[in-house]
Amino acid sequence: LQWLLDNYETAEGVSLPRSTLYNHYLRHCQEHKLDPVNAASFGKLIRSIFMGLRTRRLGTRGNSKYHYYGIRVKPDSPLNHLQEDMQYMAMRQQPMQQKQRYKPVQKVDGDGFTGSGQQTGTSAEQTIISQSQHHQQFLDASRVLPEFGELEISSLPDGTTLEDIKSLQSLYREHCEAIVDVIVNLQFSLIEKLWQTFWRYSPSAPADDTAIIELSNLSEIESRLPKGKLITLCKNESILKWMGNCDHVMYQALVEILIPDVLRPIPSALTQAIRNFAKSLEGWLSSAMNNIPQRMIQTKVASVSAFAQTLRRYTSLNHLAQAARAVLQNTSQINQMLSDLNRVDFANVQEQASWVCQCDDNMVQRLETDFKMTLQQQSTLEQWAAWLDNVMMQALKPYEGRPSFPKAARQFLLKWSFYSSMVIRDLTLRSAASFGSFHLIRLLYDEYMFYLVEHRVAQATGETPIAVMGEFGDLNAVSPGNMDKDEGSEVESEIDEELDESGEPQAKREKTELNQAFQVGCMQPVLESGVQQNLLNPIHNEHIVATTQTIRQCSATGNTYTAV
Repeated sequence: LQWLLDNYETAEGVSLPRSTLYNHYLRHCQEHKLDPVNAASFGKLIRSIFMGLRTRRLGTRGNSKYHYYGIRVKPDSPLNHLQEDMQYMAMRQQPMQQKQRYKPVQKVDGDGFTGSGQQTGTSAEQTIISQSQHHQQFLDASRVLPEFGELEISSLPDGTTLEDIKSLQSLYREHCEAIVDVIVNLQFSLIEKLWQTFWRYSPSAPADDTAIIELSNLSEIESRLPKGKLITLCKNESILKWMGNCDHVMYQALVEILIPDVLRPIPSALTQAIRNFAKSLEGWLSSAMNNIPQRMIQTKVASVSAFAQTLRRYTSLNHLAQAARAVLQNTSQINQMLSDLNRVDFANVQEQASWVCQCDDNMVQRLETDFKMTLQQQSTLEQWAAWLDNVMMQALKPYEGRPSFPKAARQFLLKWSFYSSMVIRDLTLRSAASFGSFHLIRLLYDEYMFYLVEHRVAQATGETPIAVMGEFGDLNAVSPGNMDKDEGSEVESEIDEELDESGEPQAKREKTELNQAFQVGCMQPVLESGVQQNLLNPIHNEHIVATTQTIRQCSATGNTYTAV
């Protein structure tokens, strides 16, 4: 009883395979030389301790297992680290059983367990399943694929019927549900097979049983929607838009399944598996769609690229969070950070940043005070996250409900980053002992603020975060009109990108003006104070643009640098 209470806890929205709990129990009994009870008695024991526990059957058809819903291993339990390396290897294998519609013959990849190519089915299956089940408790397996929006099409493409449109919708829904199934079961390598099946990829010379079964799957789909009609439908703009929206909904669901909480600790093996999966996505999809119209390929790749980028960002954010958690729990480091922070000249930081950011002095001072107070209280990572969320909400509150909200959110991120870089610069110049801790905290808070703004913009625009990030994913496809869709709002860009009368590019003109400014002496006060060396230091390159704009005003007004 005490062992169960020490290692497990109730938690909403998570599940744990029944076999995993029993295996943990058997291992505990073996280590302490105890006689274990049978599985049925163990189940009754668990239910007597964790009241209200429910049982669910989760997994793909033919490979589903009973799970306890509402229980998880405690984050600090040593059970989290059992056989982690072996579990990572298991996630790279193809499963023994799959849904009949996409069922390949089992074979082991070259990067998995070595051997002669033959395995005893029972032992291999049990090893793979048991090794991957541990990581499934970190997923949100209860999440289902949301309904897709309606396909609005004004006229049918030539050679197609309304039944063909319905077949495409039905097939694509089944296809997306199959993707969700394999992701929930951490069978990442099967995504490529699902894409090949849906987009009718066929190898030139099938040579094994796997290829033969894949061809039978292709025949089944071909009978419902012939490839010729699929290609015709892929050229229709309404269908392109509908499928892009479907992808955004599906990929957002997958992100929330794989990383339900970006701050919650995730095993390093699972993190690496997700990153490797993200790295492979674009190549798998492009290969599977080699005979599909280019416009459809661009639409699909743009969506999957936003999905892969989101997975990489969220896993990096999670890694930063765990590193920062250790710093925030260290009293001596917190005290050193407070000591160094109190030496920072925030008045000077505000003077330099105010010309660029034009933020209210009172608000900046309030944030400085709140930050120091929160640090002094040795707040947890979750409390810091709540503080950052409150900062973001207060900064964007004046723009809520306005068309300019997305642009205001982007401007807020730029200002936040500028202020934090100025503080880091001051700590650098003072050779602060806690610089490493501040650098780590700054990276985390910048990334988490990006995460918060991304979700807030998605909420304000009625889109998914994947769709928000994918909006400008393909820079070649973005028109200037799209980039300036908020033009005319009260949030104005201060960047002048026009050419001057001589037709010189801005970068070249600013370099000339910088040299002229040094020559005519408007930078003399800066030179005398020795700032020139700091300005040209690579650490401060991000401030050169702001400084150059100031120098341009010197030349235009005849004033000194200090006066401007």
